[in-house]
Amino acid sequence: MTDLSTSALVNGTDAGGTAELRPTGLVLDGREEALLCASLFYFRLPRETWEARLAQVRATGYRAIDVYLPWNFHETAPGAWDFTGRRDVGAFLDLAHEAGLAVIARPGPYICSEWDGGALPAWLGLDEDLRLRQAEPRFLEQVRGWFDRAMPLLAERQWGRGGAVAAVQLENELDFFDTADRHAYIGALRDMAREHGIEVPLIACAGQGDLNGATGGAEGVAPAFNFYPDDRSPFVEAEVRRYADLVAEQGLPLLVTETNRSHATLRRLLVSGATLIAPYLQASGYDFGYTPSVGNWGDPGGFMTHDYDFGGYLSPVGEARPETAEARVLTAFARTLGPALARARTTEAEGVQGVSVTTSASPSRLVLDGGGTVTGVPNLTEEPGTATVEVGDHFPVTFALAPRSCALVIQDLPLDRFGLEGTLKFASADLIGAGPEGLQFASRTSSRVALANGPGVTFVELDAPVPGAPVRVATSMNGIRIMVLHPEDVADPRGAKAEISAAPSEPEAVTAAVKLDLAARSGETTAHDLPPASEAVGVYRGRTHYATVLDGVDELLIEGAADIVDLALDGEALPSKVVYGATITVPTAGKTAFTATVETWGHCNFDDTRLPGLALGSLRGLGRVWAVAGREDVHALWTVDGGEQWAGDPAPVRSLGGWSSTRIGRPATYRRALPVDGIGHYAFHIEGLTVPVEVDVDGETRMVSPIDPWVHLAPGEGRQVAVTAPHWPGSGGGAELLRLAPVEGWQVEAQPDTAILGLAGHGAEGLAVELPLDLAPGEETWLDVAVPPGGRSLRFEGEQVRLSAFAHGELLGRVWLEDPHRPRFTGGDPGRLWIPAGWNSGTVRLLVRGTAGGAQPRLARVTAAAAPE
Repeated sequence: MTDLSTSALVNGTDAGGTAELRPTGLVLDGREEALLCASLFYFRLPRETWEARLAQVRATGYRAIDVYLPWNFHETAPGAWDFTGRRDVGAFLDLAHEAGLAVIARPGPYICSEWDGGALPAWLGLDEDLRLRQAEPRFLEQVRGWFDRAMPLLAERQWGRGGAVAAVQLENELDFFDTADRHAYIGALRDMAREHGIEVPLIACAGQGDLNGATGGAEGVAPAFNFYPDDRSPFVEAEVRRYADLVAEQGLPLLVTETNRSHATLRRLLVSGATLIAPYLQASGYDFGYTPSVGNWGDPGGFMTHDYDFGGYLSPVGEARPETAEARVLTAFARTLGPALARARTTEAEGVQGVSVTTSASPSRLVLDGGGTVTGVPNLTEEPGTATVEVGDHFPVTFALAPRSCALVIQDLPLDRFGLEGTLKFASADLIGAGPEGLQFASRTSSRVALANGPGVTFVELDAPVPGAPVRVATSMNGIRIMVLHPEDVADPRGAKAEISAAPSEPEAVTAAVKLDLAARSGETTAHDLPPASEAVGVYRGRTHYATVLDGVDELLIEGAADIVDLALDGEALPSKVVYGATITVPTAGKTAFTATVETWGHCNFDDTRLPGLALGSLRGLGRVWAVAGREDVHALWTVDGGEQWAGDPAPVRSLGGWSSTRIGRPATYRRALPVDGIGHYAFHIEGLTVPVEVDVDGETRMVSPIDPWVHLAPGEGRQVAVTAPHWPGSGGGAELLRLAPVEGWQVEAQPDTAILGLAGHGAEGLAVELPLDLAPGEETWLDVAVPPGGRSLRFEGEQVRLSAFAHGELLGRVWLEDPHRPRFTGGDPGRLWIPAGWNSGTVRLLVRGTAGGAQPRLARVTAAAAPE
C-alpha cells in the first residue's frame, strides 16, 4: 500500500528545512499534516535506555516528542551546573533527531511536571525580595543564568540546522499562577530566547483555557492549550471547537500541548480542529533521587511516587500497552489524509442519529480540503454500540461502534488524490492507506464501506478482522481492492507492527539481607539560635536533623515544618507528621530532650496557598518552634457586622460564628481586640473551621483555611482582629489565643542528598539476617539486599517502615509502607521501585527507618519481578 505522505523526517534529513506555525499547524519543511506528539523525559530514564525508548515512540507513528528541561536537574546547587551523563540533554536531543522525531522543547523556567519545585531551584525562596514567575529583576536575573546554558543547547539543535528542535515552549500553564504583568514576563522570556538564536516558533500553554493568561498577549509567542477532560464527558467537542475558532481568528492553529492518553479522546480532539495533539506522558518513566513533588494538582495530601506513570502507551520500563496499536492507526489515518486533514475546517456534525450508546452531546465534523468530510462518533461506554449516519440524499447507514472508541467516519472523499477513480462515499473503518493498489482500513468491529463512480454506489460489508487475518475484498467498481486490518497488524512508517508486551513474570521472593555496621548520619552539627530552614544550611534535597533541650516547657507549637517530620522526646519517637507548613502542637509531658528529623520529599510543583508549605517557593525544614507560655479563650465578645443584611446598630455582641440561620451563605464580620501585650508573639487559633475565612489583623487581610486554622501574631500585632466568613450552621467554633516564647539553642546536622548518597556508597561489615526484620520506632539501619540480575520491579511489604533504596550511585526512590500517618500517593504504585538492568550489580542498599504509629515496625518481605527494558 503506498504511503503518499512519507517525509524526509522519517530519515531525519531536515538540514536546511523550516519549522513554522501556519493556520494548519506546526509545519515542518512545508509539509502540512496533523502531528501527534508524545511526552518523553530524559531526566526520568536511565541514559542507556534513551535510544530504545525513542525508537519505541517513533514506531508508534508519532512524529514528535515534547521534552521538559528541568532547571534544578542541571543546576544542582547555586552555580553548580551539570550537563553530563543522565543530564546530557544535548545527547538526548541528538538521539531524538537520529530517530526521526521532531522535538518541542520546554525549558520553563517553571515546568510543573510533578517534579520537585516545578524545576525552580529551592534556594530561590531564600531571597525574600525575589518574586517567582514575575517580570521582576531578581528573578529574571536567575532565569537568565539558566537560559544562558539551556538555550544555546536548543539553538544548536534547531530544525533546519540539522537538529530536532521544532518549537520552544516558554513557561508552563502560567494562567494557574498570579503573575502581575504577564505581557512583560513572557516578553522577557521571549527576548532571552531570541537573543540566544532561537528562531523556531515560540509557544506558551494555558492550563485552564485562559488564552491571554498563558501568553500575556506577548507578540511572537503563540498560545497553546492543555486539555484534560473526563474521557467519558459528552462535552469535549464543543469546548475544543471554541478554542479552534478563537485561535483561527488570529490566523493560528489549535495546538494541544497536553491532554489525556486515550486515543479515543485524541480522535475527538483531532476531529474538533486540533492539528498538534500531545498527550501527556504517553511514555512513562521514573522519579529517581529526591525529585518527586508534593501537593501536586493542588491536592494538599499528595506525594508523587517513584514510578511516574499515568497509564500511557509505554510503561516506565518500556512495556508496550494496547494503546500502542491505537497510536499506529491514528497516525496512519493522519498520514493518509495529509494536508487535506491539516487544512480542514471543523464544524458541528450533522446527520448523526440513532446512536445506541452514550455519545457526544455535540459531535464534530471536519470539512476536508479538496472535498470530503470526517465525522467523529464516540462511544463513551464500555459496551459495543451502533450509530446511523445519513449518506448522500438522506440515505441512512448503520454501523458498529467498538467500546470506548471514536469512529472517524469518512464521507464523499475524492479518490483521485490517491491515483484512483471515483469517490469514497462512506467508510466506518479508519482509512490508513490508499494508492493504486487499493484502500486499506483498520477496525476492531465489522465495518461498512461505500464507493461511488458517477451515479452508481457500491456498498461493501466487512467482517471484523482478527490479529494476523485481514479481511480482503475486490469491489466491482473498477476493481478497487479493499483490505481491513486489525489495529494490532497496522505497521508504522518503517514497517514495524505493534507488539503488546506480555504479562510480567512471577516475582521472586528475597528473604536474605545483610544488616550493615554503618551509621545513618555523620553526627557533625552546627549551633544555631533558632532552627534554620533546610535550604539555609544547604539542604535542597535530603534531610535536616535538629536537637535542643527544653526547660520547663509543657507544650510546643511548630509553625512551617515540611515535609516529613519525625519527632522524638527523650528518645521516644512520636508518629510521623506530614504537615506542609501547617501549624501543629506537641505536648511534651515534661520531657526535655527534643529532636526532629525533617525529610524533604519534594518542593511543591503547583502553587497552592491553602497551606504555607504548598506555596510555590516555600522552604523546607522544622520551621519555627515555640514554647506555649499560656492560653486564653477568646471565642466570645465579638461584635457582629452583617453589612446591609440587618440593622446592626448598635452592633450585637456574640460568640465567633454566632449568626442568624436565615442568612445562610451571606458574609458576616466579627471584630474584637485580642489581649496581646505588644511585646511577645502569639498564635490565634480558630477551632471548628469548616470554610476558608478572611482574618484582618490591624488592617492586613490574611486568608485562613480549615486545614491550617492558625494566625501568627508578631509583637505589636493583634490589637484589632476581624474575621469575615460566609455563615453556615456549624461553621463556627471556639477560638484561643496562645502566648508564645521562642525555643532557642539548637544543634543542627545538614544531610543533603549528596551526603546520604556518600553514606550509601561506603563499604561496611555486616551481619546476615532473614526477613522479616523488626525495628524500633525511630530506629534506622542499613541493609544490603541481593536481587536477581537484569531490570527488576522491587516490591516492599511491611508496616510502619520508610525506606530509601540505592544502586549505581543513585537513589532509586523511596517507599513508605503501611502507616496511618503517611499521606496519599499519586502517579503510580507507592510500594514498588524499579532497578534498571544497567544499574543492577546484584545488590540494592536500603536505608530503613521504623516509624511510630501503634504497630510493630517491620520490613516483612521484598520481591523482585523481571522488568524488560
